[in-house]
Amino acid sequence: MRRPSWVPEGTDLDKPNAARVYDYYLGGSHNFEVDRQMARKAIALWPELPQIMRSNRAFLRRAVTFLAERGVTRFLDIGSGIPTFGAVHEIARAIHPESQVVYVDRDPVAVAHSRLMLEGDPGSAVVQADLRDVEDLMGRPEVTELLAAGEPVGVLLVAVAHFVSDDEDPWKLIATIRDALPSGSALVLSHASLEGRPDQAEDHQKLYRMTPTPLTMRTHEQITAMFDGFELVEPGVVYLPQWRPDLPETVGTHPERMTGVAGVGFRS
Repeated sequence: MRRPSWVPEGTDLDKPNAARVYDYYLGGSHNFEVDRQMARKAIALWPELPQIMRSNRAFLRRAVTFLAERGVTRFLDIGSGIPTFGAVHEIARAIHPESQVVYVDRDPVAVAHSRLMLEGDPGSAVVQADLRDVEDLMGRPEVTELLAAGEPVGVLLVAVAHFVSDDEDPWKLIATIRDALPSGSALVLSHASLEGRPDQAEDHQKLYRMTPTPLTMRTHEQITAMFDGFELVEPGVVYLPQWRPDLPETVGTHPERMTGVAGVGFRS
């Protein structure tokens, strides 16, 4: 397979990649046939998957809008993937044109394409770093500069903490980030839940074990514990469509079928 110009040297084009699979679910074009094959297998097992991914993206939009409307102009998007279909800087700048965003991802393909997309944008930066090496991530110059002003920062962990295993202790990693944040900062988090569709959970986790980013789905209680030290805003940690919907009718009759849960909390 010929390597596209936006893909860095050394990338394995024969192995599915979670960021590109996600892009496919969203209807994007930055994916390969191997990613589409994995996505089609997943959809065969779980037909609602594209809708779930889009519901997650809609939560991101609503949460960033919520923070921007409350004056937040600095965002740290960890596990940002490929910033298509309403990227954070576009959402935030619709309210505050001066908004700054640092995108962080460990995937070199996602990082390379993000840098290409954001080239020449002085208010956006892209960092290749891994949440699991949180000290390295928080010590990067782009991140320390974002925090240095002492202004509130919106930290986005949207559909990323479930790629951190229990042994790697996502609760401790998030606490490290929390302790580095200025007062008034916020955590935006969504996470795959075991409780929405327990009949599908194991099959979905098995599928992601085929990739370099295996999935760990968790209980509502375990996910809520990630907000330790943050004050949750209403309605708390709920299924994706239930978090401050634009219209009540968009929640649907079975929000639990979206499986993911989400919340936003502020640091005092």
